[in-house]
Amino acid sequence: MMRQYELVERVQRYKPQVNEALLNKAYVYAMKKHGGQTRASGDPYFSHPLEVAAILTDMHMDESTIAVALLHDTIEDTSATKVEIEELFGEDTARLVEGLTKLKRLDLVSKKAAQAENLRKLLLAISEDVRVLLVKLADRLHNMRTLDFMREDKRARIAEETMDIYAPLAGRMGMQDMRDELEELAFKHINPEAYGTVSDRLAQIANRHAGMLDEITATLRGLLADNGIHADVASRRKKAWSVFKKMESKGLSFEQLSDIFGFRIIVGSVDECYRALGVVHREWKMVPGRFKDYISTPKQNDYRSIHTTIVGPSNQRVELQIRTWHMHEVAEYGVAAHAIYKDQGAASGGEGKPNGKGGGAAAFKDTNAYAWLRRTIESLSEGDHPEQFLEHTKLELFQDQVFCFTPKGRLIALPRGAIPVDFAYAVHTDVGDSCVGAKINGRIMPLVTQLQNGDEVEIIRSGSASPPAAWEAMVKTGKARAAIRRATRAAVRKQYSGLGHRILERAFERAGRPFSRDILNDGLGRLAHTDVEDVLAAVGRGELASAHVIKAVFPDFQEEKLSAPASAELLGEGWFNLTDASGMMFRFPDGEAPAAGARSDAEPREPDRTLPIRGAAGDLPVRFSPEGAVPGDRIVGIATPGKGITIYPIQSPALAAYDDQPDRWVDVRWDIDEANRTRFPAQIIVTAINAPGSLAEIAQVIARNDANIHTLAMVRTAPDFTEMIFDLEVWDIRHLTRLLGQLRESEAVSTADRVNG
Repeated sequence: MMRQYELVERVQRYKPQVNEALLNKAYVYAMKKHGGQTRASGDPYFSHPLEVAAILTDMHMDESTIAVALLHDTIEDTSATKVEIEELFGEDTARLVEGLTKLKRLDLVSKKAAQAENLRKLLLAISEDVRVLLVKLADRLHNMRTLDFMREDKRARIAEETMDIYAPLAGRMGMQDMRDELEELAFKHINPEAYGTVSDRLAQIANRHAGMLDEITATLRGLLADNGIHADVASRRKKAWSVFKKMESKGLSFEQLSDIFGFRIIVGSVDECYRALGVVHREWKMVPGRFKDYISTPKQNDYRSIHTTIVGPSNQRVELQIRTWHMHEVAEYGVAAHAIYKDQGAASGGEGKPNGKGGGAAAFKDTNAYAWLRRTIESLSEGDHPEQFLEHTKLELFQDQVFCFTPKGRLIALPRGAIPVDFAYAVHTDVGDSCVGAKINGRIMPLVTQLQNGDEVEIIRSGSASPPAAWEAMVKTGKARAAIRRATRAAVRKQYSGLGHRILERAFERAGRPFSRDILNDGLGRLAHTDVEDVLAAVGRGELASAHVIKAVFPDFQEEKLSAPASAELLGEGWFNLTDASGMMFRFPDGEAPAAGARSDAEPREPDRTLPIRGAAGDLPVRFSPEGAVPGDRIVGIATPGKGITIYPIQSPALAAYDDQPDRWVDVRWDIDEANRTRFPAQIIVTAINAPGSLAEIAQVIARNDANIHTLAMVRTAPDFTEMIFDLEVWDIRHLTRLLGQLRESEAVSTADRVNG
């Protein structure tokens, strides 16, 4: 176990003016607090925070961060308190240690929700000071290095959590060395058999090609020196997890991999990066499509480098990375490297070898990686369910990236597979909510088009638009999913609120009481709601009766029966009467009795008859599906042996049942004779306010539009509204569209839509 003076000496190597007293005090305090505690390996528990501190010294972190590493488990696992640490080490140190303390008493349903809440707390702490992240990742790295001593079930859980969250988080912060080791250690425990196989193959190949690697390294170094470029050249080998992931995602065998080995060229300046690239490309052929310039367009985690693949000596494919020393430090240590370069002179551009100067938390806050983290934190304020937050965070962490541009040249980084809707929400939530179309490289393209590197995207907006709920399944970013979910909830709430407003207007009018939104404020406390919109939406959803609202606003109101529901009775000889609350009576064929609820759709309702449809043989009976079809619909026929052909509109969900029976599909078309017009069946669903005369008003709208009611079914009733399915007969799609439009304008109707339309 590292001694006190050894820790101080490690920090002094890169920061001679170290605050030795702070490190000594933190060392002694943590050692006393952890006392006789031991780890699963049997080692003293204090060895763990000490190793975490050692990992951070390798990253050249300042003594304040090292002190936090020594203290990071004291509040969680010992008798130490935040107040005590604040008194001894200051408010800043106490805040950081508190940020690293897991939430122990979580009243949550699932372990996944508890994991999400702990992640939420950690990210909030990181957003205030990124040093929390550096200590947490070092903590996780040492735990993974000693994971063999844990129970098997616990090993699997910790390894999966590391692979899901902490390794990608390290990558997003640009800490590639940390990410690589975390992934390797997690892979070893998640799939030990695959890990062993891939590691053995990599070791065999490395031994077999050792001479070739040395030869290429010497050739590159000599070629660059001959052109006046002093460069450090080193070979590198892909990690087992990286190889396995590529084989799995692309379906490749080990022999098909061409980039197991690569070479890194490190030079003194950006100018030398491009000069070195020119030298290499003049000497050897470049592999088309294998060039990326992350210097001119850095990754979102601040990674900068030139990547190219050449056909090198012995006709071997050779992958090269060309970067400066500064870029190399950022690539290895990510946000931690920005502390090292805080005090570098502008004259050198910060591109030379590091000078060993350290920095504090403020040095981190101008990085792209940190900006990404702040954007992720924005979703915390939206109040998402913990498991949704976990899902969105994983989406952001896992994805590889594409880089697109706005028409004004602003760079937008998105996950691979992202669509213009993701782009719109990345620009701004309001842009996403009002998006109705997109131009990609000047051409109007579908909103489901996958974006490619370098695409210029222009979003077409409409002030009256709102995002469809279906977009949630299409987008790739957590930000877009969260925003669409919120907009969908808001749209549904607005719809129910409008229905509730109209219900209450009529209910208050029948009760002889005045109605306004201001009046509802007086009853909010009695209704257990804090907002008038909540009351209106609750009434619209049927969760709150209008009579209860009147009683809450006017306590002296004596409740009476405000309306009668529609009633039904069976008559003789197969006929059925429906009586509206207003007393108006309608007669329908029995067997479709709406009072019994929605009728079965197992069989088509239409009798066999001759229909004007081209493609159906004249001797075959033809009938319509339950939802009907009208001229103007695209239609398809389904043949049933012994029964004839059933006509479905192309959008009917019922057609999915015949996907594996292509021999039953019949190509049919409308064959309309304008001189001998016929009505056709269509099914609509109407949500109506439950008030006297509502059904009569709906029937009158249908009659005025020259449509015919065939049957009617009440599918859901509530004290204040009713949902009804009408089987109608109309002339064509334009006739049906006009009818639906006029129904929606009726004060008795909240919504009117075609079933499966």
